[in-house]
Amino acid sequence: MRSLVSIPRFLAAWTCFFIPTVFLHAQAKVNVDVTGTWKAEFDTQRGLQKYTFTLKQDGDAVSGMASVDTNGEKREVTFKEGKIDGDKLTLVEPLSLQGQDARIVFTGKIAGNQIKFTRQVGDLGSSEATAKAEAAPGSAAEPKAAQTAPPAMPGAPRGQGRGGFGGPVTLGPDDKQTVPDAPAGFNVARDNVPHGEVKVIEYDSKSLGTRRNMRVYTPPGYTLDKKYPVLYMLHGLGNNSTEWTNRAKAPVIVDNLLADGKIQPLVMIFPNCDAKITVDNPQGGQRAQEGYGEPFTQDFLNDIIPFVESHYSVLTDRDHRAIGGMSMGSGQTLNIGMSHLDLFAWIAAIAPAPNTKAPAQLVPDPEATKKVRLIWLAVGSKDGLLRVAQGVHNYLKEKDVPHVWNVDGNAHDTAEMSNNLYNYIQRIFKE
Repeated sequence: MRSLVSIPRFLAAWTCFFIPTVFLHAQAKVNVDVTGTWKAEFDTQRGLQKYTFTLKQDGDAVSGMASVDTNGEKREVTFKEGKIDGDKLTLVEPLSLQGQDARIVFTGKIAGNQIKFTRQVGDLGSSEATAKAEAAPGSAAEPKAAQTAPPAMPGAPRGQGRGGFGGPVTLGPDDKQTVPDAPAGFNVARDNVPHGEVKVIEYDSKSLGTRRNMRVYTPPGYTLDKKYPVLYMLHGLGNNSTEWTNRAKAPVIVDNLLADGKIQPLVMIFPNCDAKITVDNPQGGQRAQEGYGEPFTQDFLNDIIPFVESHYSVLTDRDHRAIGGMSMGSGQTLNIGMSHLDLFAWIAAIAPAPNTKAPAQLVPDPEATKKVRLIWLAVGSKDGLLRVAQGVHNYLKEKDVPHVWNVDGNAHDTAEMSNNLYNYIQRIFKE
């Protein structure tokens, strides 16, 4: 039996071991201060968003703001709930989605004059980027973190952009590239080929009770003496009709294919797929999603298609009418196209977003769906929304509905749009 005298000695010895250990752990906590200016560029579903962070740290609390440039559109952000925990920084950007308060959460790991951020947009997805101190190391304006935190490890990976959008990626046995990538220069304008014309056209939407606009591409040599097939291309969340014309270079791609004799002349329509975008409100609902549902569907079916067919020399049967889309527009494409098989013989869903209806709702009658001349379903192997397209593919395969399933090496990005447009458009309107 241990004597009572020995107990204090045991406690003393144990205390001598414990206290230094706790002290060492406390000293291991990285001492940083992010006060200063940082810059980062996040490649998001809405496009490249350039953030200039201006932060101030007081103990473990961080306050600040950011100026954000998205494709020339600028906004100011005031952060909430900023805090430091060791070398980890958390900031919250308030956000409104579907009229509900939401949040964009930035979590960053501080290393020298860099902060490796993950930007999480509610449940919609995430992107990564590395923020760098604006001033050169050692200057008065340099964030204190650059002076007190350990230097970044050589070769540390930079942000992976939209490869991380939406969540983790799990590839299945069917998830392979089945169509070659477009050749180099396919989306570069050539001076020595004829060019089509893109115009912004206004129309009255009776469905929405407002005046709206869309972009219309007519091919070189367009004439009222001929009837053309028509392709409707729908854009993604937070974008507008310029996503396909400017970012994805759809007119350039088509001009080049026409010059090479690989496709026949066609008319392309690029609607504003957010029903909140009007002539008087060109910004629309931004990233609010309610404008992408039934309001747009009614406008598209009851106003846009009738307007196009009454103002342009286009064929009006289903075999000469096609639809396609990217991301949120891809979900709209499937939701509209699959439920209106009498209108569309060609359907392309590129990187569909979670607004896509459940597969059983999309395809309630597999036999009827087989009437579609081509269902083009494509997604990048680095796209965090891959699961949405996988679900559609697996259901179509189970029901023996023919379709193209193309999983290439892209992410949720412009390359995915352009490559698949190049390949899809060569397969439509074939006899």
